[in-house]
Amino acid sequence: VGHQNNFNQTETRDAQNICPVCLQGHYTTDLSRHPQLDIDVGAVRDIYSESAVSVREYETIDDVDIELHINVSFLDEEVASAWKVTRTEPIILRLRFSLSQYLDGPEPTVEVFQPTCKDCFCLGVQLKRILTTFISNQWKHLSNEFLNAQQRKRHSWFKAGGTIKKFRAGLSIFSPITNVPLIQGPGVKTRPAGQELRVTRLMSRSMSCTKRDLHTSSPIGQVSLIHCKSIPTLEYGFLVQVMKYSEQRIPTLNDYCVVCDEQHVFQNGSMLKPAVCTRELCVFSFNTLGVMSGAAEDVATGAEVVDLLVAMCRAALESARKSIIFDPYPSVVDPHDPKSLAFNPKKRSYERLQRALDSITSIREITQGPYVEIKKQMDKLDPLAHPLLQWIISSNRSHIVKLPSSRQLKFMHTSHQFLLLSSPPAKEARFRTARKLHGSTFAFHGSHIENWHSILRNGLVNASYTKLQLHGAAYGKGIYLSPISSISFGYSGMGKGQHHMPTKEELVQHYNRVNTVLQCRPTQSRFLQSRNLNCVALCEVITSKDLQKHGNIWVCLISDHVCTRFFFVYEDGQVGDANINTQDVRIQKEILRVIGVQST
Repeated sequence: VGHQNNFNQTETRDAQNICPVCLQGHYTTDLSRHPQLDIDVGAVRDIYSESAVSVREYETIDDVDIELHINVSFLDEEVASAWKVTRTEPIILRLRFSLSQYLDGPEPTVEVFQPTCKDCFCLGVQLKRILTTFISNQWKHLSNEFLNAQQRKRHSWFKAGGTIKKFRAGLSIFSPITNVPLIQGPGVKTRPAGQELRVTRLMSRSMSCTKRDLHTSSPIGQVSLIHCKSIPTLEYGFLVQVMKYSEQRIPTLNDYCVVCDEQHVFQNGSMLKPAVCTRELCVFSFNTLGVMSGAAEDVATGAEVVDLLVAMCRAALESARKSIIFDPYPSVVDPHDPKSLAFNPKKRSYERLQRALDSITSIREITQGPYVEIKKQMDKLDPLAHPLLQWIISSNRSHIVKLPSSRQLKFMHTSHQFLLLSSPPAKEARFRTARKLHGSTFAFHGSHIENWHSILRNGLVNASYTKLQLHGAAYGKGIYLSPISSISFGYSGMGKGQHHMPTKEELVQHYNRVNTVLQCRPTQSRFLQSRNLNCVALCEVITSKDLQKHGNIWVCLISDHVCTRFFFVYEDGQVGDANINTQDVRIQKEILRVIGVQST
């Protein structure tokens, strides 16, 4: 026994004298990387690039982080901005595996982020949930042996002597949505894709995404359609499968609920921004995801937009037609009871909603002090005021940005000018295709401010012969537009309960009289000063045979042929120049200058 004790003491002293680096090296030699992991990492580098994957090993534990870099430069700048994605950076998928067991080990954890946006990457929350579910389902039948068998099957198709490289050069895996649409042999570098090529890829992808499908080429060259939730092949390894599935899902994230990942059933189709569905369980989960906690940031960076959203909500709620146009009705979790809804679309209470809305501190005051303190004040007035403000911000599914003075349209004579984009990528792609075939022009669309709460969340739709119709449809069914500003100003100024459509002559006379002397305020306020607001949108419309022109009143029969571009707000009945004509060459050049398009 004494001999054994002496041995233990000696062993302990020797262990204390071991260099920490040597100690880590001692453990590292016992942890060997599984060969299947090396094969899968190599496949990613062959098919994409060397920088598409990075590996980080932990010296003292049996863990390895695999970071897959998803190139998102194919997204339009407008879409990327609305989704708060940086196009110049990859979306990084970090998967943590067992180093020595790989697919035979524990299910990997998932992180999704961008290098400059790790903590507030809202799109990453949705994508992480999607990938966690996908990997969990795949993991049930995955093993290193199974994957190896799949890859041996693939290799058996090819003859020796390099035939596989020739074949792979023309083979596409599922969806051509990355900058490398074809599988390439090892060492083949990616060609830089030009802007036109990027737009074409997005267009071909988005057009098929209207049915949640993506184009693909089979090994024998036949083109087929693949649902964006289809499971990519395992023939090129599990890591490639995860990357391809991510690429299939990213362009259609706005089509699916951010919580349950079920397809939206909105009456008018998907909108630009991802959103939660109306299922109560999803509303509860959405509230706990932290997605709605961005209200403070939104108020700080886009206070004028939040101010406008609150004004639109108020106008819809105070309308005599609120039971029709106040859509969607808020789904807000009770702050005192997280298992129940304080505002529930199935049990509407417009009076309670009005009280909460009246308790929302003016956005002007919110920006003048610490947001935390302002929130406390709102909570004292009404505990539902701040949750309602969060809902107003997060439920907006359109992309609205206040235009800086350098990019404003001077002829509109208002400082309240906004970029307004509401079309999802699929609709925008279809619009571009139609524009190449038929050309496009610009026209105004006027609608009372009470209608815009719904328009921003449901889209600009054909309301003719529906319960949403307000002004009549003298020229038939369709979306009504006009190249003359005074006509659209008339529609936007029609008050609540007015259901007749005045003649063009009446509108022109009325608004020419209002604008005989243009009353401009000495100083333009950053925020809205009045509740008496007129709103008009400037839209781009396809000039096909489906655009019916009845003098200066145009009717577009196809909603996909109209896309909002700008939004203008006027206070106290004031409007801009009543004689603005979008067909004027000078006006068109100014519009194209502001949106950054060179006229030909």
